[in-house]
Amino acid sequence: MAQTLTVRPFPATRWAQFYALTKPRVVQLIVFCAVIGMLLAQPGLPDWQRALSATVGIWLVASAAAAFNCLVEQQIDRRMARTAWRPSARGDLTTAWTLAFSVTLCIAGSAVLWAWVNPLTMWLTFATFVGYAVVYTVVLKPRTPQNIVIGGASGAMPPVLGWAAMTGDVGHEALILCLIIFLWTPPHFWALALYRVEDYRKAGLPMLPITHGPEFTRLQVLLYTMVLFAATLLPFIFGMSGWLYLVSAVVLGGMFLGYAWQLWRHYSDALARRTFRFSIWHLSLLFAALLVDHYIGPWLHTVVS
Repeated sequence: MAQTLTVRPFPATRWAQFYALTKPRVVQLIVFCAVIGMLLAQPGLPDWQRALSATVGIWLVASAAAAFNCLVEQQIDRRMARTAWRPSARGDLTTAWTLAFSVTLCIAGSAVLWAWVNPLTMWLTFATFVGYAVVYTVVLKPRTPQNIVIGGASGAMPPVLGWAAMTGDVGHEALILCLIIFLWTPPHFWALALYRVEDYRKAGLPMLPITHGPEFTRLQVLLYTMVLFAATLLPFIFGMSGWLYLVSAVVLGGMFLGYAWQLWRHYSDALARRTFRFSIWHLSLLFAALLVDHYIGPWLHTVVS
């Protein structure tokens, strides 16, 4: 099928080029999930000085990981329409500049977390950096079609980082949030891979639609979405939320299942693109509902009672 090219303006200034390396939209979602973990970790409002320091530190290290990813994959990015615009792929920034930028961000973020948050959060965040930038990008992505599944563990860590920043430990509640993102990652990325399959083929990456075919991939998207739906009910089952979140999870999960079912039965690139975009809204709204329930739920329960 014909592929729709991604047209983006090339970053004009040097600062804009460095900023583009951080993959702002991806990092925004990472930081958002980390902040949700911070806010859910304690009743009432958190220590805003610590929360702000944790947010800045996690943002810096996540941006460093994104920049390192751009460095490692600059040859691959040049062959893919959706990434060929990146400054590292176009040669606007040298390898030395990109590496120095990534290392500087990582050191700065780690220092912030160590000094103003706690050592546990710093080490967990650094481990996440290694998991994404090295284990996923260097080892898994070019070698196995299960790269998204295995590598998804590092991408699922933000709520754990936020939780650890506020409490100094990792509770089962944080691991439930981590599990939700872990199960959300495969259908999210495989929807993208389905309509970008030629891009990945040119890049030589063993994505699931290439190694096992689109039909198998669509079935996997549906199956993972089913398991994800069940996992999103765990916060209610374990007493982390009330009915407000439960209703939101059921509605959002039902919509995601609807997309996955249609993708399996009646595939089109346009539908895969809509599924990918909805998956981002699904996770964002799901966690937002959990946050609203955390603060508003007890009040609603009192009013209803």
